[in-house]
Amino acid sequence: MALARRNNSNRGVVGLDIDGAFLAAVQTSSTGISRAASMELPPGVITDGEVTDVAALSDALRDFFRANNLPRRVRLGVSNQQIVVRQLELPKIDDAQELAAAVRFQASEAIAMPLDEVVLDHQVVGELVTPEGMARVRVVVVAARESMIARVVEAVRGAGLRPEGIDLNAFALVRTLSLPADSAENSRVYCHLGGVTNLAIAVGSICVFTRPLSTVWDSDDDSVAAQLAEEIRLSVDFYMAQPDARWVGEVVMSGPGARRPGLAEELGGMIDVPVTVAEPLGRVADDVPSGEDPYRHTIAAGLAIGAAA
Repeated sequence: MALARRNNSNRGVVGLDIDGAFLAAVQTSSTGISRAASMELPPGVITDGEVTDVAALSDALRDFFRANNLPRRVRLGVSNQQIVVRQLELPKIDDAQELAAAVRFQASEAIAMPLDEVVLDHQVVGELVTPEGMARVRVVVVAARESMIARVVEAVRGAGLRPEGIDLNAFALVRTLSLPADSAENSRVYCHLGGVTNLAIAVGSICVFTRPLSTVWDSDDDSVAAQLAEEIRLSVDFYMAQPDARWVGEVVMSGPGARRPGLAEELGGMIDVPVTVAEPLGRVADDVPSGEDPYRHTIAAGLAIGAAA
């Protein structure tokens, strides 16, 4: 699923993670990662996952892509409070345009934002038959505030780059780290500790719930694990109230903060499910170049995979 136009010719597209603390770019090939680079971002350019200084971000991107000789076509990721993900259940509709219209009508009640101010996309994630024999579909709907998307696109274009698509960081995260699902599988919580602390819940490779968390993992506060545990519990409780939610069987941590000493162990002692630290590149075959921190590239790799799909 993407929030902006898709392009069927994605050769040479870079997955670009505009994290609040750094930029990370990954280009993939048929054998794995062909290029990966990252660069620190000055404070104040991104705040809580939103672009606050368009010109400064354009300058940083221009310098970053020039220094690393990266292709100019990019697939972007976003994660902030201006994004809503919901599951809907609708009658099965074969015509794509009619289904889109039905999704938009239903979304007007499920999403607490005016639909004329958002970019809306959806994906069918399952089918079912009611006891009365009626065929229905489950749909994941994504709504993102259009003004927020416009600022990201403005900054990227200002750097001379060409945005080929906009994706959710949560979807890219799941794309990199997930394993194929079976019909009896529990769901997993993915918690990415980067510039934004981002939570996603997925069944197999399908992300069914996501939200950014307020926990600041890189503070000196000894209560980081407790704060994170409480936010994960609240998110799981909300998810479990949705129709046909799967029991959560594991919490998977990723991002630079996943290596905070003792955090995974302390968190695991506070919640009722196992906590593991993911291999940063998941199912991508190759490693990143020497000198690059692979934990910075989890989401960028997922964006690059999505561009190649």
